[in-house]
Amino acid sequence: MILDRFRVDGKAAVVTGSGRGIGAATAIALAESGADVVISARTEGDLTEVAGRIEQAGRRAVVVPADLADLDAVGHLADVARDSFGRLDIVVNNVGGTMPQAFLDTSPRDLERAFHFNVSTAHALLRAAAPIMLENGGGAVVNISSVMGRVAGRGFLAYGTAKAALAHYTELAAADLAPTIRVNAIAVGSVATSALDIVMQSDELRHTMEAATPLGRIGDPEEIAATVVFLSSLAGGYVTGKVIPVDGGLQAPNLDLGLPDL
Repeated sequence: MILDRFRVDGKAAVVTGSGRGIGAATAIALAESGADVVISARTEGDLTEVAGRIEQAGRRAVVVPADLADLDAVGHLADVARDSFGRLDIVVNNVGGTMPQAFLDTSPRDLERAFHFNVSTAHALLRAAAPIMLENGGGAVVNISSVMGRVAGRGFLAYGTAKAALAHYTELAAADLAPTIRVNAIAVGSVATSALDIVMQSDELRHTMEAATPLGRIGDPEEIAATVVFLSSLAGGYVTGKVIPVDGGLQAPNLDLGLPDL
């Protein structure tokens, strides 16, 4: 059965930023596909809810509340997976993000923070995870990048630069870790998460973004999670070093922040 290739039965995963949004949907989707999952974010209450959904799917969840901007804390998640499940097969680097701001308000330190939170965290976890993954013959890594890593829009200098770096990091890490560990990324478009709360609460803003999106709507976190399952499973077993756009067809930003000319 072709659908069997999308199963990850008996695998162990780590998903960062998994208290809400894409991370939560991904952790639950991996559990529903057969994996045990280490979940981590700042807010324990959010993680507890996600853990309940994982357990309802018949899989084990380990909750690790942590500030994942701390590179030691994010790297430690790999050890938690091995200690809890005896293995680690799937890593999803979902934690990240940077608030938009005008060019002259974006300091060099802002760029460094964006790179740290979106790229350095991913490397810290993957560097810790790779030796553990190799103990059981390898595995799959999925990095959550963004459409803003390949299109240009005012206000997204730090975020877009960091996500572009994460996309190329994906290609380089895939070359370093082939053939035993596959590394891919998803370039995410506008998805209905807490980051878009202001947009989703405004009919005018939501309709503006939908009209500027070829598919005419905002994405759902489960659509990103489904792509993660594909890339993590045998169904995606011949895919590595790729950045998969899941963005509703965007070729340009779908929201103008209204920043004036200098």
